[in-house]
Amino acid sequence: MTDDLSKPSVIGPDHQIAAPARPRHKIAWIVFWSLLLLALVLAFLLILRHHEAAKKAAAAAARPVPGISVTSVTAQKGSIGVYLDSIGTVTPVYTVSITSEVTGLIVTVHYQEGQLVQKGDPLVDIDARPYSATLLQAQGALERDEGVLAQAQMDVERYRTARERNAIAQQVLDDQEKLVLQDEGTVKNDRGMVQYDQVQVDFCHITAPIAGRVGLRLVDPGNVVQSAGTATLAVITQLDPTTVIFTIPQDSLGQVQARLAKGAQLPVDAFDRTAQKKITSGTLLTLDNQIDTTTATVKGRAIFDNKNDALFPNQFVNTRLLVNTLQGVTLIPASAVQQNGQASFVYVIQSDFAHMRSVKPGVTDGGLMQVAGINPGDVVANGSFDKLQDNAKVAVSNAPVPAAAGGSKAQ
Repeated sequence: MTDDLSKPSVIGPDHQIAAPARPRHKIAWIVFWSLLLLALVLAFLLILRHHEAAKKAAAAAARPVPGISVTSVTAQKGSIGVYLDSIGTVTPVYTVSITSEVTGLIVTVHYQEGQLVQKGDPLVDIDARPYSATLLQAQGALERDEGVLAQAQMDVERYRTARERNAIAQQVLDDQEKLVLQDEGTVKNDRGMVQYDQVQVDFCHITAPIAGRVGLRLVDPGNVVQSAGTATLAVITQLDPTTVIFTIPQDSLGQVQARLAKGAQLPVDAFDRTAQKKITSGTLLTLDNQIDTTTATVKGRAIFDNKNDALFPNQFVNTRLLVNTLQGVTLIPASAVQQNGQASFVYVIQSDFAHMRSVKPGVTDGGLMQVAGINPGDVVANGSFDKLQDNAKVAVSNAPVPAAAGGSKAQ
């Protein structure tokens, strides 16, 4: 046995030395502990990251959250006018186109273009000599026939006296009485001719039938005018007072008539073409007697004092008819009311938060709107609507209610 151990072992070329084998369970333990260590590292990193995020969130929560900056207005109690807006045309009360009633030569034109004339002022003179001569002839015939009538009346008195004495027959008296009647008829005819010729002479001196402004000169001295012609000699337009004719929708006719039936004087304001500048104010004079079926409107006429010639005939204007005034209503700027389809709402601000509230809009005038659904004293947002939403935190800045126009007044 000793010999065997002391002998060197001989290894042939076909044999290898066998290495001692590593147990497989040791490799598995190494992998397990490596994965466990890696998981612990990842868990530690996740916990650390979550902790940092929690700290940032807590810090953010501890800081005050800035609200949405909005302007605000306070709903107020006041009055607002109910207006009907329309378009109208300045229409003079009187416009006269003067033509000649006689044929003749124009000898004088008294008026100047654009002149203001009074009733009875001379305008045009036509040669009256032919008509004066005819008048003189008629007057002569009248005087002659009046003399014949006087003679016949004296004769009938004598015949009556003679008849009472039976000096003449009754027939002679009757014939004389009939002659008196004939002469009276002739005198009446002569008087009519005198009056007619006098009118013809008067027609030769044309005067202003109304007070107003004369237009451009249409004839000159030397022109011959015809009695049957249509040539206009002058046009006179009354300027003060003047009227404006405008339209009223038939749906609004009832409330206008109700006010007129109570004797109310409904104010009407006239504005320029842009509806920005107020020209003057007047009152509703009357309504037309029928509705225009093509436009479903009725015409109204308003009268205006026009001492400064602010309204010019045929001028186009915008009109505002004050139908009624609502008292004690809630008013806010129209810009504070928002639309969501057919619904209207506002943002009521309470404790630095905006709360959406539905409202029912009413009359609008001068930037103010009558609303139902909020109370006077409520603060509503009037800006930053693109950022606002229900229950949003806001930072409020106060703004005054805009000044009312056209009679609206906040209290």
